[in-house]
Order: sequence, then C-alpha cells, then structure tokens
Amino acid sequence: MATTFEAPAQATVLGYDGGLTCAISVTNLDASIAWYRDVLGMNFLYRVDEIAWCELESPVARVNIGLSQVESVPQGGGATLTFGVADLDAAKAVLDAAGVRQDGPVQEIPAMVRLLTFYDPDGNALMLYQDLSGQA
Repeated sequence: MATTFEAPAQATVLGYDGGLTCAISVTNLDASIAWYRDVLGMNFLYRVDEIAWCELESPVARVNIGLSQVESVPQGGGATLTFGVADLDAAKAVLDAAGVRQDGPVQEIPAMVRLLTFYDPDGNALMLYQDLSGQA
C-alpha cells in the first residue's frame, strides 16, 4: 500500500520554482562541455567565460547541468544542488530565520541570475538561484 506524503510547509515558504541546476566542478571547461554534449547527449545552453561557467540542458525537464572550471576537483566531484526559487530575497529571509549558515551575500549576474550558497548541518554546500533572464 502506497503512503501519501504532503509537502512540508517550508517548501511553500521558500517558493521553489521547479528548476534544478546541478553544479559540477571541472578542470577543463572546453573538454567538459564536449563530453557532456557528445557522450551524454546534453544540449549546450550558454557559457560565461568571466566566471568560468556554462550550462547544459539535461533530458529531464527543468534540470540543467552547470559546469564550473576550477584548479582542482576533489575526488568524487561534489556536485552542488542548486534549486530555483521565485524570490531569492524571501527565500534568504527564511534561511536567515532558521539560522542557516551562508557563504556571503547574494551574488548577482545582471539580467541572468541571482545566487545564494548555503550549507546543511554537515557542511554540504547547496545553492538557491533566481532566474533574471525571464526564461524560467
């Protein structure tokens, strides 16, 4: 017999918009774009060289793969789940009220996205994003 679960009240309070970007650290953005595109069949969306970042569209609706070029990738990768929210300031206020540790202030790439990195109780990084491009 199946059990039915109700979404926790916090899910509504944070204002999720249904999007998910899985951020993955890579050491070579060009080679990684080719691999995710050619091997996994993902659709290249865009690249921002100023921040060594790109995104590819996965075959799963509203789930993208974000690639971030770094000097060294820790063993095991360590993908960062990045959840879309409708209003990042409101979601941040919820995290603030709960005493959630955050990695600095909200970051903004004008006309593109606003980002907030925060941590679970074990120190795992998570992110929230607010789409500013109007494509969500």
